[in-house]
Amino acid sequence: MSDHSGTSSAAISAPAGAEVDQDRRGFLTFAATATGAVGVAFAAVPFIASWSPSERARAAGAPVEVDVSKIEPGQMLTVTWRKKAIYIVHRTPEMVGALGGHDSNLKDPESADSEQPDYARNAARAVRDDFLVVEGTCTHLGCLPKARFDKASSPELGADWPGGFFCPCHGSRFDLAGRVFDGSPASQNLRIPVYSFPNDKTLVIGVDAATTGAA
Repeated sequence: MSDHSGTSSAAISAPAGAEVDQDRRGFLTFAATATGAVGVAFAAVPFIASWSPSERARAAGAPVEVDVSKIEPGQMLTVTWRKKAIYIVHRTPEMVGALGGHDSNLKDPESADSEQPDYARNAARAVRDDFLVVEGTCTHLGCLPKARFDKASSPELGADWPGGFFCPCHGSRFDLAGRVFDGSPASQNLRIPVYSFPNDKTLVIGVDAATTGAA
């Protein structure tokens, strides 16, 4: 049959099924391309993540560098190394001076039975007297001791409290060198990690001061 122009309608009208097939073919091609792109993206994520040393490297024990010049005297900064909280305390001269006044009240005043590098086996338990670097993990059951540096704000710790750390879980008390007081459930002083000061304002946790190599 012909229309008024003389052109066969069959010649200009494609079957409906052909249109559907063409559309379906286009959709499948797009879907396959998109799926391939998503697959590449997902494959790339863990590979790209492996280039970043941040959290994974720290968890594995990569050294952590800290600018201690930004820590004011009397303040404490907490960082993470090997999935542990590390307390960095900028001790004032008064804090350091108070360390020698309560040895008779400590379980291990000379840290003979506690864990620290040899260069921190001293009264201040530190490379530098003005900075305490200690693991913020109670040696009783692994809780996080709280900073209680201000004597006046800690009346429950007694009038003779020299300032230090208090573990609210079971009541262990530590001085400003991380040494444990008599009467505390904890049996050892807070642990000291390996660390070093490559210059006056930089602290590197995880690099031993004795060997200047990563621990």
